[in-house]
Amino acid sequence: MADTKTSLANKPAWVELSSTDQKASQEFYSKLFGWKIEVQDDPQYGGYGMAKVDGKDAAGIGGKQPGDPTPSHWNLYIGTTDAKATAKLVEAAGGKVVAEPFAVGDQGTMAVFQDPSGAFISAWQPTNMGAFNAGAPNTFAWGELNARGIDKAVRFYEKVFGWSVEKQDMGGDMIYHVFKHDGEQVVGGMETPPMVPKEIPSYWLVYFTVSDIDKTFEKVKSLGGREMVPPSDFPGGKFAIVGDPQGAAFGLMMAAPQNK
Repeated sequence: MADTKTSLANKPAWVELSSTDQKASQEFYSKLFGWKIEVQDDPQYGGYGMAKVDGKDAAGIGGKQPGDPTPSHWNLYIGTTDAKATAKLVEAAGGKVVAEPFAVGDQGTMAVFQDPSGAFISAWQPTNMGAFNAGAPNTFAWGELNARGIDKAVRFYEKVFGWSVEKQDMGGDMIYHVFKHDGEQVVGGMETPPMVPKEIPSYWLVYFTVSDIDKTFEKVKSLGGREMVPPSDFPGGKFAIVGDPQGAAFGLMMAAPQNK
C-alpha cells in the first residue's frame, strides 16, 4: 500500500455521494452507470454503498449526517499522506477545517475543509482503501471548481496541495484554470458564471466518463433526473451537466475520438 498512498497524494482519491435517500440514489446510479453496489453490513458505516466497476471501487453512496441541512451532493476527496498536516496547511492558507481528521474504520482517515471561496473539499489518507477506478467508462473523469473568487481559491490550492496552475482562455471573459501536480492535469476550476443564481455558493462538480454522452444524458432524464446543461462540445470532447432525482448535480464527459 505504500506505493498506492504516495501515488494518491495531492490528486483526486475518491468521490462520494451524500444523499437524502441513499437507497434511492444507489438504485439510480446502478441503473445509470451499471454500477454493482455493495452495501456495507457493518453498522458503523450506516448502509454505505461501495459502487464497483469491473470489480474495482469506483465511488461511494451514503446518507447525510443527522442535522445536515444541505441537499444531496457529490464530494471530491484529494489524497494525502498526512491528513493532520494537510489540515494545518488549510488553516495557514486561509481555509477552514470543517471536520478534523478522523478514522473511517480501518479504511483510512478523512477530513473535510472549506476553501476561501466557500467550496467544500475533502482529504483522504488511505490505510486499507487505496486507489479507485477512474478514467474508464462509468468512473470518475474530472473534478471542477466553480468559485466565487477563483483567484483566492487558486492561491489556497497552490499552498495546500502544491498544485501549479495553467490558465486557458475559453473566449469572452472566461478563463479556465487547470490545476497540475508534477506536470499532470488533476482538476480544473473557473469563476462562477454570471448567469448562475447568486444563492448558489462555490462548489466542486464531479464528472464521470461515459462512452455515449447523448444516450447517457437521455437515460438520466428517463430515470427521473434533470437536465442542467445539454451535451456540449469542448476542446477535449463533449460534456453535460445533470442532476439526480435527489438533487445532486454531476457531470458527464466523453473524450473526443483519437486520430489514428
